Amino acid sequence: MVVYDFNTVWIHNRERLIQVLEHRPKEVPVITVANHHSCMDEPLIWGMLDFKHLTNSYFMRWALAAHDICFTNRFLSNFFAYGKSIPIVRGGGVFQEGMNFCVDRLNEGRWVHLYPEGKVNVTKHIDLRLKWGVGRLISDCNVLPIVIPIYHYGMDEILPNSEPYFPRCGKKVTINVGEPVELAPIIKELDSRNADPQEKRQVITEVIQSAVRKLRKETEILHARNTFKHD
Repeated sequence: MVVYDFNTVWIHNRERLIQVLEHRPKEVPVITVANHHSCMDEPLIWGMLDFKHLTNSYFMRWALAAHDICFTNRFLSNFFAYGKSIPIVRGGGVFQEGMNFCVDRLNEGRWVHLYPEGKVNVTKHIDLRLKWGVGRLISDCNVLPIVIPIYHYGMDEILPNSEPYFPRCGKKVTINVGEPVELAPIIKELDSRNADPQEKRQVITEVIQSAVRKLRKETEILHARNTFKHD
């Protein structure tokens, strides 16, 4: 994989994800959320996984993908579908068909990955804002999922968001896997006062957003240290 063979990649806390994938009860779903800095974020960040994860349908994630980019013709549609990508219509809302499909997979105890900003964020200095889709997925699960945030720096150096659009070599990437987000107390409190579904989705999304923002600060420090030592 080009990001690992021809670039310098530091992976922090990988074991947090591996532990969950390999040792959770089969009925417990997993949701991972990550920042979106480059069109190559997915699937390059999954180079952190072992071969057995990448080749086993139980271990490998389902991923949300923009239908107007990844499903524009038969070849691309088949390619991404075989890669367990789910077409999502931007602006189609949290109850569109692709989101319903995700809920069904989660209720089978599967792993779903998404970029909840809903787009490639080219303004990294601005605090990221998450869309409510992640809140909907969590609130509609029959079993509370394990939610793991992931933050990375440097992917947009490998594949920039401006022309010429081709992969670069000799770049530096930091990938940091966060602690599972503690959601049980928040959901218990929301349920105890019969919060309406919209409020529930909003509050859950805000909790995830805070966790990702916190991980961003941690990853910024790690990336600065990594690149300083390497230089």
